[in-house]
Amino acid sequence: MKKLKKIILWFVAVIAVAILSAMSYLKFALPNVGDAPDMKIEATPERIARGEYLANHVTVCIDCHSKRDWTKFSGPPIEGTFGQGGEVFDQKFGFPGTYYAVNITPEGIGNYTDGELFRAITTGVNKEGKALFPVMPYHYYGQMDPEDIKCIIAYIRTLKPIKNDVPKSESDFPMNFIINTIPQKAQFTTLPPKTDIAGYGKYLAYSAACIECHTKFDKGGLIAGTEFGGGREFPLPDGSVLLSHNITPDKETGIGKWSAERFIHTFRERSDSATMHTTLKQGDFNTIMPWIMYGKMTDADLKAIFVYLQTVKPISNKVELFAQSK
Repeated sequence: MKKLKKIILWFVAVIAVAILSAMSYLKFALPNVGDAPDMKIEATPERIARGEYLANHVTVCIDCHSKRDWTKFSGPPIEGTFGQGGEVFDQKFGFPGTYYAVNITPEGIGNYTDGELFRAITTGVNKEGKALFPVMPYHYYGQMDPEDIKCIIAYIRTLKPIKNDVPKSESDFPMNFIINTIPQKAQFTTLPPKTDIAGYGKYLAYSAACIECHTKFDKGGLIAGTEFGGGREFPLPDGSVLLSHNITPDKETGIGKWSAERFIHTFRERSDSATMHTTLKQGDFNTIMPWIMYGKMTDADLKAIFVYLQTVKPISNKVELFAQSK
């Protein structure tokens, strides 16, 4: 009996050491995406203009890193707060922790080198080497053309400095360990020529992370086989649930019967001045989809995204409502 107890104790000790070793590895050895690149980005007028377009209307960095007015449709960023950060993404929105959008004005990232910003945006590792939770979809930004990332950095360096001390983000257990496994080395691509309409549209669609919101999500990841099929649920503070549209070319439940003109008009209609200045009443429908920002994409870019979406696998998934009460 004593011998059996010793064996059990040794077994338990070995298991405990293995668990502690694994936890220590996750906590202290990861993330491992390499050092920040040594680079100095020349802020040419062309780069700044391209970066302004991308950050405001494609990757929509300004959307999440500003204060948003939720009394208006789509929660447009409030003038004078661009880049100041502080928006919270926490448990009431379904996140495994409390995450804050950082201050990306020069007041907040002034001590970052261009290389450190480049690494943070494309791999999810900050200046201190800490993993960022992918509220910011850095996995998609890491698939962009490096020149476009440089343009975004050149632009955000020009934002008006705003002093706004943002709290540190915190993950709940066990995400505080798992988070270190999420950052990955970037897999850059080359911006396709605009003559390759579907390829260029795919580049824009992934840069805008359309697939992230329009694909069903479960247990920390997108459900394979449901890409762009809609139906992902977004819990809102008032107890309602927002559901994303099916944007596959399914003719009955998606956008298979749409024309490019209808697709573009939808963005224009939901981002016009009347929409932007209408104050919502309690109980009125609202959405987290940043129509106000995406709606300022050029016709050519919106058409390219539409053309690409017509090439993805059609999925029959009827989404009854954008939002419903639980």
